[in-house]
Amino acid sequence: MNYNETLEWLFAQLPMYQREGKAAYKANLDNTLKLDEHFGAPHHRFKTIHVGGTNGKGSVSHMLASILQTAGYKTGLYTSPHLKDFRERIKINGKMMPEQYVIDFVEENKTLFTGIKPSFFEMTVAMAFKYFADQQVDIAVIEVGLGGRLDSTNIITPLASVITNISFDHMALLGDTLEKIAREKAGIIKPNVPAIVGTRDADTDFVFIGRAKECGTTLEFASDNWNAERTPGNTYNLKNKQGITFDNLHPDLKGLYQRKNIPAVLETVLSLRAQGINISDQHIHDGIANTIRYTGLLGRWQELSRAPYTVCDTGHNIDGLTEIAAQLETCKYERLHFVMGMVNDKDVDSVLHILPKDAIYYFCKASIPRAMDEHVLAEKAAAHHLHGKTYPTVAEAYAEAKAAATPDDMIYIGGSTFVVAEVV
Repeated sequence: MNYNETLEWLFAQLPMYQREGKAAYKANLDNTLKLDEHFGAPHHRFKTIHVGGTNGKGSVSHMLASILQTAGYKTGLYTSPHLKDFRERIKINGKMMPEQYVIDFVEENKTLFTGIKPSFFEMTVAMAFKYFADQQVDIAVIEVGLGGRLDSTNIITPLASVITNISFDHMALLGDTLEKIAREKAGIIKPNVPAIVGTRDADTDFVFIGRAKECGTTLEFASDNWNAERTPGNTYNLKNKQGITFDNLHPDLKGLYQRKNIPAVLETVLSLRAQGINISDQHIHDGIANTIRYTGLLGRWQELSRAPYTVCDTGHNIDGLTEIAAQLETCKYERLHFVMGMVNDKDVDSVLHILPKDAIYYFCKASIPRAMDEHVLAEKAAAHHLHGKTYPTVAEAYAEAKAAATPDDMIYIGGSTFVVAEVV
């Protein structure tokens, strides 16, 4: 098989949450442990950092990886989902794994997969850990896929367990309250492994505090420890309670929400330093300034055009889109054109009410089975005074927005990771 044929086989054989949703989710680690045993527990052969949370875990993972590779460490990075190419999920020093590795891994283990019947995500985690071990990485940043406690990545014992924040998302799987969701996320906190929580929240703090006590480990809330000031030029000045300062941090990730993620990154770096990982202040500045360049991250307030100013972002739940709505209010434009699609297993009504009512909407459907029908989305949006036309594909909606927009207008594309995947 060639690379495309290999991916087609995987998509056809293995349940994939990215496409199918809840039916593909495995609420235990049984398959992960079987695969791990088969490959000789490769995750024991390199150091790791575990990053979970509802929003921001992708940005935090990529910034940490960028800093580590700037510091000279051979750095693995495992994230999900991918936007354009499956291999975005598994990188070393910003470079995607070779197509041939994917082909060989699947060819050599078809019989194993047929017997165990892992999910797509379980298989991918096994591939990532084996690849990092084969390539002898020094350290790997591992992003949680969904939840934490029962996520396939949760077989590692990392140098630090990082949880960015908690919000409502994947409620059918993780629970219908913030406390229930937090308990799933807190499952990545382990005995004697320093824990960092990015954002303090009275609704969930006690969950993390209790879990850290059970595990006999330290817990730091980055939002308590760091004061972050952002200038209009997207420069950050940060100072923590111990007097440690980082002035003129200039992230190439432009979203306003990075003001919450950067303190979590810095708190994690301080923990790594305390454990002997050699990271200088200059490594931090350089890594944060070049995260996109060094890691290839896509879809975080990504600018696609200057005239009209065109941006896409993968924010898709209530907290993520609240941040997006706030940032849109800071943008200058004559008219806002909003290309929007969502998935059908989200609580759409909970987010529609926060979106700008003066925008022109282009309701569309991403090319995955989970995508919400564009007419259903338009009907739900109309109940929240959001109006526009419907389009059967993201490409048609985007083309119509570009045709209608003047150079002084703005186009925003989002609502779902899978909408963004079709424009980047």
